[in-house]
Amino acid sequence: MLAYALRRLLGAIPTIFIIVTAAFFMMRIAPGGPFDQERALEPTVMANLNEAFGLDRPLWEQYAMYLGNLLRGDMGPSFIYRDMRVHEILGQGLPVSMQLGMTALLLAFVIGTALGSIAALRQNTRADYGVIAVATFGITVPNFVVAPVLSLVFAVILSWLPAQGWGRWDQMILPVIALALPQVAVIARLIRGSMIEALRSDHVRTARAYGLPARMVVIKHALRAAVLPAISYLGPAAAALLTGSIVIEQVFNIPGIGRFFVNGALARDYTLVMGTVVIVAVFVVVFNLIVDLLYALLDPRVRYD
Repeated sequence: MLAYALRRLLGAIPTIFIIVTAAFFMMRIAPGGPFDQERALEPTVMANLNEAFGLDRPLWEQYAMYLGNLLRGDMGPSFIYRDMRVHEILGQGLPVSMQLGMTALLLAFVIGTALGSIAALRQNTRADYGVIAVATFGITVPNFVVAPVLSLVFAVILSWLPAQGWGRWDQMILPVIALALPQVAVIARLIRGSMIEALRSDHVRTARAYGLPARMVVIKHALRAAVLPAISYLGPAAAALLTGSIVIEQVFNIPGIGRFFVNGALARDYTLVMGTVVIVAVFVVVFNLIVDLLYALLDPRVRYD
């Protein structure tokens, strides 16, 4: 399995290279620049800024310099956060985004698995229809709609929870719920479908024929097989939560990388946006690799040579 993991990591290098290259040139093609303002700067000042940040050099030379610095772990200076390097900015925001995303993912997996299992065990009943309705609502309504509504109801109208901020446990509730709701819906539907199939499988019927308790049959045999599709979904879900937190962090004023990414994109901070893209790309690769390894641990039929 270690050899497989190393091959996957080596195979991801060209993918990350393509993503970095595409993001670099797309940022440069976009209209505007990091020093454009409503009141134009003096030509001499603009020339000095471009020279200081290397923007006066040919595009191919800027690209080569960025790749060389990136290989050394240097993502360059930020254009809008003066006297700060990009890795310092991301180092401040990444732990917050990871805490938010991982909490939402864990909550989504636990609740989604529970709801999907209940729907499958009570198929074609009110409980099943209720879970399907909740899942459909969660999938169709995006989190940038759910987040302001939650803030309006629970923070402004009811005054139960704070509307913004980060650090206390009560400040985590609304953003985590808003971020987890779409993933709860998807996981519940996946678990429901796979659980129904697992309950009809031969090994579950055999376990029932041997007179095993119903709880043991469901948890040890049916649920273990039913959870595999949800495990496969965790990789893309983790990446989606990391990138989807951009909107949530803006709504709830959370100091994660999402807020830095938005500010950097609006201000054409090339290095800050590029640094965020690189971090997200690396996380997508790592999360998918972890999911594949977990799949092999849970399913004895899967072997990685």
